[in-house]
Amino acid sequence: MIKGFYAAASAMIARLNQQKYLSHNIANLNTPGFKGVLTSLEEYLRVSAVQPQAAAQSSSRLELLGELGLGVETTLELTDFSQGTLKSTGQPLDLAVEGEGFFRVETPAGERFTRDGRFMVNAEGEVVTVDGHYLLDQNNQRITLEEGEIRVDHRGEIFVDGASQAVLELAVFEDPEESLVRDQANLFEASGGLSDQEPGSIQQGYLEMSNIDPAEVMTEMAKVARTYEAAQKMVQSQDELLGKAISSLGRF
Repeated sequence: MIKGFYAAASAMIARLNQQKYLSHNIANLNTPGFKGVLTSLEEYLRVSAVQPQAAAQSSSRLELLGELGLGVETTLELTDFSQGTLKSTGQPLDLAVEGEGFFRVETPAGERFTRDGRFMVNAEGEVVTVDGHYLLDQNNQRITLEEGEIRVDHRGEIFVDGASQAVLELAVFEDPEESLVRDQANLFEASGGLSDQEPGSIQQGYLEMSNIDPAEVMTEMAKVARTYEAAQKMVQSQDELLGKAISSLGRF
């Protein structure tokens, strides 16, 4: 009975965790370059269910009845790195990566990687993200631009009034799920080495939108809510049965 109580309670906790991740995805539905957070459920623990053998002379001999599950838990957080749709903005420093690769940016915590291509020029003429992090070129240096008409070709070379200013170099990872760890907001930290795989192309005047499917997330949220309610009712039922059992034992 106690095992049933714990199993139902673990289901409630697991569904709350799933709801947290789903809410985070919904909140970033319109965040350019956002990659969805994925999680699922797995069995928490299994124990052997045994009983004394009926024909045994000694009660020390036990008969295995099977395995008994003790609840569920959420798996480790995973990131969906699939390509989001490209949206035209017409802004010269809005850049999107079509295919493989990440923009490399300098942050106070070190180099980070992002697919969020919303860039701008600060007061010092340096190209920065919306959060103020510095966009890096192929030489791992900050990019400084003069005033003028900005053009960025598909290979990442930046021109101002026709003169080359800098060249972007996209960071490509053979397996982003294994090599990148979500750091903060739209940034990722590398835990593995870079790949020599050919990077994707850069599209000027476009932004890669979030890869979240609103209909799919809303359906999943409704499913999580229903299973949470079912687990909650099971907890209440187990609590009532436990109360009756204690009350019955008290009469002897």
